[in-house]
Amino acid sequence: MKKSIGKDADMPHGPTEEGADLLDWGRQALAGQPFSVLLGAAIDSLEPGAVQLHLPITPALKQQHGFVHGGVLSYLADNALAFAGGTAMGAAVVTSEFKINFVRPAQGDRLIARARCTYAGRTQAVCVSEVFVADESGEKLCAVAQGTISRLAAIKQPEPFDGGAPVLA
Repeated sequence: MKKSIGKDADMPHGPTEEGADLLDWGRQALAGQPFSVLLGAAIDSLEPGAVQLHLPITPALKQQHGFVHGGVLSYLADNALAFAGGTAMGAAVVTSEFKINFVRPAQGDRLIARARCTYAGRTQAVCVSEVFVADESGEKLCAVAQGTISRLAAIKQPEPFDGGAPVLA
């Protein structure tokens, strides 16, 4: 699914110039998500309707059996779904629902999420994400998610994130 990203009054958090570099925009958008910064997520590739994200696996992301916590896998799948749907629709979006299947425990060096948009309409998109765990031996599928991504109405720009660690009360 290819759709050009250009001037769109409904896309306050997206490229606003014809020919804007979508990957740079995506990296800026991810850097504006404090939780993504906290976890260390990064975007490897981004095009209309498709994205690849990765996340280094650290001890803080594991549960008691040494596997990456399911919430971390869900976060990465969800964020990939939203990037795929948002770029397919050319709009600021939120996830309205998603389902995830965990197919194997995640043990390795990093997580990789690849998502693609399978349908994009005016107000919503349906996307699929696969999450892999990777190490020196290669990649293994550990989760599959499908979600509905919804276009946001015009929204107020949030305050910029200063990059500092969040303060916990």
